[in-house]
Amino acid sequence: MLLRFSVSNHLSLRDSQELLFTTSSLKDKTEGLIDCAVAPRGSILPAVVIFGANASGKSNLVHALRAMQQMVLFSHTHGEPRGGVSRHAFRLDASYPHKPSHFEIDFVCEDVRYHYGFKADDTAFLSEWLYAIPKSHRRTLFEREGNDFRFGRELKGQNNTIAGLTRSNSLYLSAAAQNSHERISSLFEYFRSLHCLMRIDSGNDYWFRNKEIDTRVIDFLGKLDTGICDYRRRETELPAESRALRELVRKLTSTPDLNENEADKRGTFELAHQSRDGEPVYLDLGMESAGTQRLLVMLSRAYRSLDAGAPLVIDELDVSLHTLASAAVLQLFCSPETNPNGAQLIATTHDTNLMRWAGLRRDQLWFTEKDEDGATLLYPLTDIRTRRSDNLEKGYLQGRYGAVPFDDPISVLGSK
Repeated sequence: MLLRFSVSNHLSLRDSQELLFTTSSLKDKTEGLIDCAVAPRGSILPAVVIFGANASGKSNLVHALRAMQQMVLFSHTHGEPRGGVSRHAFRLDASYPHKPSHFEIDFVCEDVRYHYGFKADDTAFLSEWLYAIPKSHRRTLFEREGNDFRFGRELKGQNNTIAGLTRSNSLYLSAAAQNSHERISSLFEYFRSLHCLMRIDSGNDYWFRNKEIDTRVIDFLGKLDTGICDYRRRETELPAESRALRELVRKLTSTPDLNENEADKRGTFELAHQSRDGEPVYLDLGMESAGTQRLLVMLSRAYRSLDAGAPLVIDELDVSLHTLASAAVLQLFCSPETNPNGAQLIATTHDTNLMRWAGLRRDQLWFTEKDEDGATLLYPLTDIRTRRSDNLEKGYLQGRYGAVPFDDPISVLGSK
């Protein structure tokens, strides 16, 4: 369960910006909240939705969370010994590329709250820390300053040995997991379970290659009146050019031989639509609407997250989707019937109609806007005084909450 994420000096996120899944003190509906004994109010939010103008930094927040995940998962195995740290500092101020980037996350794993973070510049990880907060008192598991490590009593294992294997440009969390540190490995799996959907290419069956489509996805699409009632997998022969390229790659990389029949084929999908005479008609995936194709990818990932009780991040939830379809995806996470395992969703969107959807609490609405220096500011609706009876969409479009491109779009666009 995700409680908090903060980042600074990453893309347009210059100063520290914080996203919270903890509930506010507002007296909004409680249905759908996730029970969490270690959270401040005993429950956390199943989803947050982030609104803001184009280029206000919504996607950069998603990118920051994914960047932190990638550093945890791969800094030890994929980093070059003298390769430095791959990061994206704020560039609209000449001093910030020389300042460290800062990432922090609070999450719950096996009923224990953890606080983890690190700072990095272009050459190395400058500091790293991990604390456990089982109740009210924070307990140090490890702290790192440069290549100096300090371990708490609760962290059992080959701590110092692994510290000696940790390069200056790799994270200790990454190195410990790769060296089978028992406690660290379970936390590492939390980062592995996080999934970010940032770019969904319509018409690309890559997402389903060598996989089957979850029947719940087909049922969901049917309930949205897409006309889809089934699917089938069809094997097609690879073009001769693709087979030749595959054989060349196999020789150059010493890849083991594949089953010849399987290697020369590629699986594609066709979706079934009910015809007038009652028989299913199968259409190639590329013939479906962009919205249907996006839903196919998003729902497949959403159900995997729901089954695992894991976080899912979807950038631009609303692209090619009707408001009710977007709301239906949100409902999967906001309903205890479909989300019994405590999965969570972070979604960015431009669809202001979702502000009027009764399934969202006010503390689930967040905004991004840029200041005069081009830096992103992230803040929740709860920072602004509102009432449950307010028309939040109308208030937002009127500029009461900020995060709009300009105060009066009609007059601005119509001016010369």
